[in-house]
Amino acid sequence: VCASNLEPWGGLPWMTYPGEAGGLGHEGWGRVDALGDGVTDLAVGDRVAALSYRSFADYDLARTDMVATLPATLDDQPFPGEPLGCAFNIFRRSDIRPGQTVAIVGIGFLGAVLTKLATAAGARVIAISRRQESLDLASHYGAAETIPMHDHWQIIECVKGLTGEAMCERVIEAVGKQWPLDLATALIGFGGRLVVAGYHQDGPRQVNMQDWNWKGIDVINAHERDPAVQMQGL
Repeated sequence: VCASNLEPWGGLPWMTYPGEAGGLGHEGWGRVDALGDGVTDLAVGDRVAALSYRSFADYDLARTDMVATLPATLDDQPFPGEPLGCAFNIFRRSDIRPGQTVAIVGIGFLGAVLTKLATAAGARVIAISRRQESLDLASHYGAAETIPMHDHWQIIECVKGLTGEAMCERVIEAVGKQWPLDLATALIGFGGRLVVAGYHQDGPRQVNMQDWNWKGIDVINAHERDPAVQMQGL
């Protein structure tokens, strides 16, 4: 499930259970089983990814403008369209350019895809994550450097050494917790862009506004709520 679903998935006391059939499923793909009246741009049997919200059920409904037809070359591949669309929208909002140093804090699904996209754009990626398997995945997708996410100050010193103390032009925080946000603040260089891609859902956050002011950075919340923009990413 998406990180945004972890709290209800965990059975927290303020949620209402049981939920609706198929609920929490908003990353679905499958084949068109039936069409509504007047639908002309889809056919029964088409393999699609959709922005819908009951995809853990056997069947779900989606508007035609919230459906993307998948090419035949992907027929044997899983295709979680919604999170892939998120990754592309985060990448667009990050404005990553060739030659920049980009730190990605947290290599889960989003962090791994963003590593690939940033590397393909000509950036030098520093991947930071707790698990060795995540760091190995980041290397596979082109990360130039990997750093275990264990010690705050050690990570900062390592990035200083890798960048000649200039730090990073772009930092993408892809965890959704307080410490990674603090770490991202420390790793961003003067005039850089700090991109919040992690889903922060467990209460308020504190930020080092003095650092943000002093460094003159741009801070981007890369979460999109406009369905048309979400579909653009997909």
